Amino acid sequence: MALNWTGRMVHEAVSFVVFSFLDLLDFVLCFVYKLLDFLIEAEWKPCYCTSPKDSKIFLSERGESRIVSLASTKLDLEEVSDTLFSRPSLVSEVSKLTAVTEDVSFTVNSATVVKMLQGKIGGGGGDRIRHSPRWSDCDCRFCTSWSFSGTEDLFVRVQGSKDHNRAREDVLFIHGFISSSSFWTETLFPNFSATTKSTHRMFAVDLLGFGRSSKPSDSLYTVREHLETIERSVLAPHKVRSFHIVAHSLGCILALALAVRHPDAVKSITLLAPPYFPVPEGVPATQYVMRKLAPRRVWPTIAFGASMACWYEHISRTICLLICKQHRIWEFLAKLVTRNRVPTFLLEGFFCHTHNAAWHTLHNIICGTGGKLDGYLDDVRDRLRCHVNVFHGGDDELIPVECSFNVQRRVPRARVKVVDGKDHITIVVGRQRAFARELEQIWRRASSSLS
Repeated sequence: MALNWTGRMVHEAVSFVVFSFLDLLDFVLCFVYKLLDFLIEAEWKPCYCTSPKDSKIFLSERGESRIVSLASTKLDLEEVSDTLFSRPSLVSEVSKLTAVTEDVSFTVNSATVVKMLQGKIGGGGGDRIRHSPRWSDCDCRFCTSWSFSGTEDLFVRVQGSKDHNRAREDVLFIHGFISSSSFWTETLFPNFSATTKSTHRMFAVDLLGFGRSSKPSDSLYTVREHLETIERSVLAPHKVRSFHIVAHSLGCILALALAVRHPDAVKSITLLAPPYFPVPEGVPATQYVMRKLAPRRVWPTIAFGASMACWYEHISRTICLLICKQHRIWEFLAKLVTRNRVPTFLLEGFFCHTHNAAWHTLHNIICGTGGKLDGYLDDVRDRLRCHVNVFHGGDDELIPVECSFNVQRRVPRARVKVVDGKDHITIVVGRQRAFARELEQIWRRASSSLS
C-alpha cells in the first residue's frame, strides 16, 4: 500500500514538472510560429491561444440573441468545442493573475463567428490558401493528391459487387483518429468470404483531413462537415439506401451521429473502442472529456501522447512538422530497422494528415461531442431498430474498457465483447480473420431480424 502510494506521488510530481515545462514550451512556440509564418507565408496566422481574452460576442441567429465569449470556459457554438480556446495551463493561470484586460463587445451572427474561426476575418487568408498546404505540412503528391481533382470529396475504397442493384448489403467502415481507410482494407477486406464479397459492397473512407482525402485549410472539421462529406462521397454517388456501419475509436462518434441522421437506413452498428465518457451533471462536458482522454500524465506512454496532441496546439504542430512532413524518411527508416515487419498501412495512417485536420478533429469530434453522445445513444436506443455490437481490447490503455460498458448501460440491447490481450490497435490488427467472421455473423443476424 505504501509503495503504491509512493509510486502515485512520484508519478504526479513528475507529470506536474513535465507538463509545466510543456506549457512554457508551447507558449514560446506560439511566437516562434507566428514569426515563421510571417517570414515564409507573408501573413500572421491566427491561433487559439491568442484569441481576445475577454471579448464577448452578442450572437444573433433566428431572431434570438445570446452572449458567448471567445475565451470563456464555454464557447456556446454547437459545432465548435470550447477546448480549442480554453485549456488550463501554467501559463494561462499566471496570465489570469497578471493580465489587465478590457471588456470588448460586438454583435455578429453565427456564420460570421465560424468565418472568424476559419481565419477568413482578421488576417486568416481566406480562400486563397484553401487548397495550399501550410509550409509545415507535407506537400508530397500522395498527401496532396486531392488538390488535383478540384473537389473536396473523400477518398473511398470500394470492395465487393460493383452493381448497386445486385449487391444485397452495403457496409460503411469509418476509421479512428490519425488513421486511414487502410486500417480496414489491409486487414478485413482480404479476409471476408467469397460469398460476402459477392453480395456486399464495402466502403472504407479516408475521413476529411486524413489519408488521401481533401484537407481544406479553412475547415473546422466539425461533426457536420465530416458527416456531409461522407454523405456526399459515399451515400449519394453510390446510391446507398441502407447500410451497416463499422467504426473504430473516434470514428464511433461519427458512426452514431450518422446513424441518428439516417435512422431508417442503418441495419447494424459495430463499434470498436468507443470513446464514451458519461459526463457528471453540472460538469462542463467538453473539459471533462478532454481530461479523461488526455489526463496530463507521463504514463502510460499512449496517455502521454494523447495529452501532447490534445493540450498543445504548437507542440503538436511541431510534431507534424518533424514527423508528418518528413514521413517518407520515417517510413524508410521504419522499414529498414524493422525489416518490413511493421505494416506499412499503419505508417500511412499515422503520417498522412495535416496539423489543422488533426487538431480540429480531435477537439471538435471527441471533446466537442462530450455533451451530445448521451443524446446520440438515446436516439439509437429509442428510434433505431438496428443491432448494436461493441468490441474492446482488454489491454487498451487509451480508451478504457469501461467506455464500452457505458454504451451498454445507455443502450441495453448492445452486445459487448472484451477481447483479452488486445489493445487499441490489435483489437483488429492481428485478429482480422476472426473479426471478419464475427462481422459476417453480425450482418447476417441483423439482416434476418429486419427482413
